[in-house]
Amino acid sequence: MGKSIPQYLGQLDIRKSVVSLATGAGAIYLLYKAIKAGIKCKPPLCSNSPICIARECPGPERALPQEAPPPEASAVGGPKGLAVERERHGRDSGELRRLLNSLECKQDEYAKSMILHSITRCVYLLEAEASACTTDDIVLLGYMLDDKDNSVKTQALNTLKAFSGIRKFRLKIQEHSIKVLELISTIWDTELHIAGLRLLNNLPLPDYVHPQLRRVMPALMEILQSDYILAQVQAVRLLSYLAQKNDLLYDILNCQVHSNFLNLFQPTQSGSLLYEVLVFAERLSEGRKAPHYCVVKWNYNEQSLHESLFGEESRLADRLLALVIHPEEDVQIQACKVIVSLQYPQDLRARPSSCQPSRSYFKNME
Repeated sequence: MGKSIPQYLGQLDIRKSVVSLATGAGAIYLLYKAIKAGIKCKPPLCSNSPICIARECPGPERALPQEAPPPEASAVGGPKGLAVERERHGRDSGELRRLLNSLECKQDEYAKSMILHSITRCVYLLEAEASACTTDDIVLLGYMLDDKDNSVKTQALNTLKAFSGIRKFRLKIQEHSIKVLELISTIWDTELHIAGLRLLNNLPLPDYVHPQLRRVMPALMEILQSDYILAQVQAVRLLSYLAQKNDLLYDILNCQVHSNFLNLFQPTQSGSLLYEVLVFAERLSEGRKAPHYCVVKWNYNEQSLHESLFGEESRLADRLLALVIHPEEDVQIQACKVIVSLQYPQDLRARPSSCQPSRSYFKNME
């Protein structure tokens, strides 16, 4: 052999380096071929994705024009053919229209749910295309609320919520308010509750909806007392809004609640929920002190919201005092507002009224 051990090891290291370099170069080349093949690869002719479904079932009336130029590379390296990128350059991608047209084709529940989800995203991302839609599109989405599948109903509610951000569609969407209230009160589904309540909270509810609101008040109160924070927050926001309606205040105050309703005011609750519940309590307190409300002697049932919050046996004062030192400042401030609201102003106390003056919750503390 004639070679020393150090010389042999040196040659072995060189060979390993060469092999490693060759292996690395081969891996890079294979990776390059894979990426190149992926770029050239066309999407399958048949797919269950919403985009493919929309392409298979386009509406001829608003299809993308034939003369539309092919996608080009943008300055930042992304294709201009993307829907958002096209809108940014003042061009209509046609994606939202294709998705809406595809809803008119016969689809299964899963496909409809996915198409509605994609429409919702397009409405938020493609403002110009969403504004170009018509009230007929809102009517079509309203039909989806009658679908037998709850997930389709939920996605339709989310889509209507997205369109409700466009002023010209609000009146048309308001027409579905009674149907939305019916869904919330008859189907116990958390995701549907959240979607429906978010939609209602984004709309000014007309007076003709008030009779239906009275009927669903117990359901709203049940959602508020459930264990799902997102649904609870949306429910109490709606109730706070309704508490400012003179003809609905008594219906809210006389609504039956659970014996542990005041647990909603415990410091361990979510800060966002605590804040909304305190706003609700303040509006109820202010509403029941209003002169037009005090001129009537109201009767409340023993398990009513009124008795839980403002009755002789209520422990609301204890809950509020504990919240004054809550870690979140907005909760502290709102708790103080409720405490102040619970005390009748001096001019109202001196005025003769059929409204019974409430006892001072904090008299002993003073």
